[in-house]
Amino acid sequence: MLRYLKRSRGFTLIELLVVIAIIAILIGLLLPAVQKVREAAARMTCSNNLKQIGMALHNYASANQDKFPAYLDYIPANNLYWAPFHYSLLPYIEQDNLYKRAFGSGAGWGNNNHAAVVKTYLCPSDSSHNQGISPATGWGVTSYSANYYMFASTNVYNPSNGAYITQSRYTVANIPDGTSNTVGHVERFAYMQAYNWSPMWCYPTSHSYWGWHQWTTVYGYWTPSYGGPVPSGTNANLYLPQFGTPAAQAHPYYPNGGHTTTIMVQLMDGSVRGVSSGVSQNNWNLAFFPDDGQVLSGNW
Repeated sequence: MLRYLKRSRGFTLIELLVVIAIIAILIGLLLPAVQKVREAAARMTCSNNLKQIGMALHNYASANQDKFPAYLDYIPANNLYWAPFHYSLLPYIEQDNLYKRAFGSGAGWGNNNHAAVVKTYLCPSDSSHNQGISPATGWGVTSYSANYYMFASTNVYNPSNGAYITQSRYTVANIPDGTSNTVGHVERFAYMQAYNWSPMWCYPTSHSYWGWHQWTTVYGYWTPSYGGPVPSGTNANLYLPQFGTPAAQAHPYYPNGGHTTTIMVQLMDGSVRGVSSGVSQNNWNLAFFPDDGQVLSGNW
């Protein structure tokens, strides 16, 4: 009796190529969806970071007679004479150890705090920095810049320590336009390669502010049509955001960031919203001036 051996039939080369092509097509279809999911998650984390900063501002104010942190405060206690804006918020974003580490050094950036990385200050979509450090300076950076017109609009002499303090002229209770109509923080790349510029969270200049900086008299003001730190009630236009601009081409005068179609902003009531390219110049101006006396309109 003859026995017939049945051989298992393998895949032909054409069949393998067809399977590979189908897999490639499926990956091509799924990749944009995965990227959208990842960006949505990053945007949510970014929003949560800004909400924490907004809550920290209110908690700081509650502990300091309704006042906001100064641009660069002068605090002799604990041998800590100089306290930058974002350093002063550290205890209110669960970074108390980092805050205390500077004690005895004379400044908030002392005892190696200058190179500390604060995760809350970094947007996950912002890949411009080296794991939270500026490639230009070696200092810790932030993806969120405070609104100059809200937090650094006046100089007040403090007779108790003999220093002029740059600070907000407002408290939580007396922002003229109201907390829901005024921006507190705006996104900005942590490192802008074309200009070798980094907003550093603990740097004692206005690099961490948006709207004005220490080299203004040399390089010009952060508005295309006005020649000073922009007072409210003028017809000045603040620079609109750069949407989808790569970090390597980003300009420090503009809000910008890692989200392709949105710039996240934190309002003074603690809320966070995404601003798209449809924002009008008028509403953009009104959102940053705390005392223009007008309410933001619908396309904001």
